[in-house]
Amino acid sequence: MITNENMSVLEPVATEQITSTTKPEPSPHNHQSPPDEPLVIIEPSRSWVAINIRDLWVYRELLYFLTWRDIKVRYKQTVLGAAWAIIQPLFAMIIFTLFFGKLAGIASDNIPYPIFAYSGLLPWTFLSAAINNSSNSLIGTDSRLITKVYFPRMIIPCAAVSAGLIDLAIASLILFGMLAYYHIAITASLLLLPFIIVLLTLLAIGIGMWTSALNVKYRDVRYALPFFIQLWMFSSPIIYPSSLIPQKWRWLYNLNPLVGIVEAFRDSFFGKEINWSALAISTVITLTILISSAYAFRRLEKSFADIL
Repeated sequence: MITNENMSVLEPVATEQITSTTKPEPSPHNHQSPPDEPLVIIEPSRSWVAINIRDLWVYRELLYFLTWRDIKVRYKQTVLGAAWAIIQPLFAMIIFTLFFGKLAGIASDNIPYPIFAYSGLLPWTFLSAAINNSSNSLIGTDSRLITKVYFPRMIIPCAAVSAGLIDLAIASLILFGMLAYYHIAITASLLLLPFIIVLLTLLAIGIGMWTSALNVKYRDVRYALPFFIQLWMFSSPIIYPSSLIPQKWRWLYNLNPLVGIVEAFRDSFFGKEINWSALAISTVITLTILISSAYAFRRLEKSFADIL
């Protein structure tokens, strides 16, 4: 039986417990407000998904770190290291010079064939390596990074393409040395080179995004892509000038976006007149490929987590 004396003992204890667990009233003099937390709204996607350029800008540092990761992985535990960026186009130039320049006698527009071939192999080597690396970038990335962490997925193939720019810069040093060896003066046309490299990079990103998204769903892409890339090289003015193409077929030949880019890249070094019509066609086609590939990538990326 509980007496009044016991109740008088328990009352202060109960009151103290309730007081200690009760949240104090906010003071009218306290002007601090709780920090704002990011609000993420998940909605079902429509048939056409926006590219969301703002997210790409917000995660630009991630692009830098992924690019740097690809560069380190590429030359990790290699004896020659970055010298491989020079060896591939240099040895290809030697072989093409022997077979196409000496034996076949292919014209080179009054330019020594070794430097003619090397100036075409530079953008081509970058483009082919960038497409191959970016097409395998999604399936080569840890699946937990794609399924557990949010970031724009198109950053992954973009980083694979950006890593190849280091190889292009290193291999270009040999071209400047060949210009001095053949006594070819550098002209103001070289100022166009940054725009050409940007255009070449956008073309690689556009094709790389499209093939990387397809490669997640259809693994046949990784086997078929090298074959089509090899055919693309022989249909582009890499080892022969576009002047060999008959004039009546030139309009069809210029629909290859690599034609205007490679010709402008080569002419900027040799100080020749730029084929502005071919470069304009390549620019329009490149931007079309880039935009359509970005939309296609956004449509396919919602199934990446289920497949990977």
